[in-house]
Amino acid sequence: MYGAIIGDVVGSRFEFHNHRSKEFELITNECEFTDDTILTVAIMDWAVNSEVRDSYSVVEYLQKWGRKYPSSYGGRFAQWLFSNDPKPYKSYGNGSAMRISPVAYMAHNQSELEMLVDIVTTVTHNSKEGIKGAKVIASAIWMALHGCDKDAIRSMAEYHYPQIASFDYENLKKNYRFNETCQDTCPQAIYCFLISKDFLDCLRTSVSIGGDTDTLCAMSCAIAEAFYKDIPPILINDVLEKLPNEMIKVIERFYGIYEDPDLPIFELHKEEQP
Repeated sequence: MYGAIIGDVVGSRFEFHNHRSKEFELITNECEFTDDTILTVAIMDWAVNSEVRDSYSVVEYLQKWGRKYPSSYGGRFAQWLFSNDPKPYKSYGNGSAMRISPVAYMAHNQSELEMLVDIVTTVTHNSKEGIKGAKVIASAIWMALHGCDKDAIRSMAEYHYPQIASFDYENLKKNYRFNETCQDTCPQAIYCFLISKDFLDCLRTSVSIGGDTDTLCAMSCAIAEAFYKDIPPILINDVLEKLPNEMIKVIERFYGIYEDPDLPIFELHKEEQP
């Protein structure tokens, strides 16, 4: 998930000070990783180290990383994070979709993808919109990884979010505002990918429309990474320099395992949510 992490780090300095242009320096001293990266790494760690894939284990990894790295978590998620008996709270916030990208690399087919999304998402975001946001972003990434073109990805996305068909870039750049919900972040993120020319253009386009910039960029750039496979190595290195070594080790191990599409995944368990 270099794409998601790059999107988070680059977008972080524009989250509350939107920049309505594609012209900006990608990495500055103001850039930092946020909860998008922390929780994406948590899912990557779960993917490579958990022996059982169920709701209990994903809670363990989310709490492990979330507690270790304080960030701008939403109020209800922060309560969930430090609870000894965490329960899903019907959230439809965009946190479900910002952390979902690793599961697209784990799944061999759509059935596995949907099961993984459910396990990772419903421990917190057990609402219709929260689950839909995660599934649509994960499906777009999975389709890109498996050779689908933009028309196919657009068709899938517009089935779930018909408003994408009526989006206009200049209008979004002028009028789109900060929003923390899946239903008003995921469609915009997908649209930015669909109109982009390459990974960097997707990143710059996503920043330029504003909104919850780090999270929107994490989503759109996760799709762009899978589709374009053209992230400049220097950008990856610059972003990794912002991360602690223990995160880098998890990321490297994840790619070492899941870049092999024939590797079997661990056993999946669909259980009652804790």
